[in-house]
Amino acid sequence: MDQLKLLGVALGLACLAGVNLYLTVFVTGLAINQHWIVLGPEYQSLAILADSRVLWISGALYVLEFFADKIPWVDSAWDTVHTIIRPIGGALLAIRALGQTTPAFDAVVALAAGSASLVTHSAKASTRLVANTSPEPFSNIGLSLLEDAAVVGGLALIHYNPLWALAVFVLILSIILYLAPKIFRAVRVKLWLIWKKLNGPAEHEAGSTLPAHLPSRYAAAFERENLLGETVAWAVPCLTKKMRGVPANTTGLLVATQEDANKLFFLARGGWRARAHTIPLAGCTATREPKFLSENLILDGGSARGGELVFLFERGQGERVQRIVDFINGRLVTAAQPSVPAESVA
Repeated sequence: MDQLKLLGVALGLACLAGVNLYLTVFVTGLAINQHWIVLGPEYQSLAILADSRVLWISGALYVLEFFADKIPWVDSAWDTVHTIIRPIGGALLAIRALGQTTPAFDAVVALAAGSASLVTHSAKASTRLVANTSPEPFSNIGLSLLEDAAVVGGLALIHYNPLWALAVFVLILSIILYLAPKIFRAVRVKLWLIWKKLNGPAEHEAGSTLPAHLPSRYAAAFERENLLGETVAWAVPCLTKKMRGVPANTTGLLVATQEDANKLFFLARGGWRARAHTIPLAGCTATREPKFLSENLILDGGSARGGELVFLFERGQGERVQRIVDFINGRLVTAAQPSVPAESVA
């Protein structure tokens, strides 16, 4: 039982260090220094955190992080710098928490604790990167305050019940790892959109027609779904944001055919081969929505796909997205018009 408690303390400190290393060190050291907590014999190696020099340095660095964490994009730059610092700090805290051990065991603890710190750090940095796409700063401030409160609350849980802390932090790590693929896709897309926004022109020159070339990696998927053998009217690369049956931030092609105005195809990249999805357009309305990092195409009103669908295009492709909107709406209006029977000739 005592070994599990030690493990709970070590894992808890490592996870919290991944969120805010300086606050973790400062609050722990201050609590020991001011005798708010009394270290048991097995935790005496943590007494070094109460040293006045450690408190001054960790406190000063926490003040810097307190303000940096609340400024959009500055917080992401700060997180980037600390991608190495936090896991190393978490590993050192875990080693101190476990006390005197063998060098081999210290190496194992350092790897495990550093990995735990890296997981929580990655979750924090990813959340901040997504939040930075919002034009208002209040989400950054709210997230920063929530993270600080979580660190203090986590330290309190470690002190009062290390076993519960062990269970909670194992659960948190499991949830983060389970969501890791979605987090990775979201971060990859945000970084790609940021790169395109910073390095691309303000507005791409669009040709008179939309591209109709279908890359070979998508051709087989299109043929499997295109049972009637319809010809491609246009095929435009984009990303999914909201589409039932397709994960968010999936790369693919949005395809229209010459013959059928009432459907589109989305050819999604993933795994060893692309997969095709048919999008019924009956009752839909297409609109363009410019955003900070992207140009969004919204298909609203369709019943077969669960309501609103959103596709992302890189910033600067507003003219292309508007051309798609006009194409879809124009064809739907034409398709909805009743045919006028020819007058019989007397």
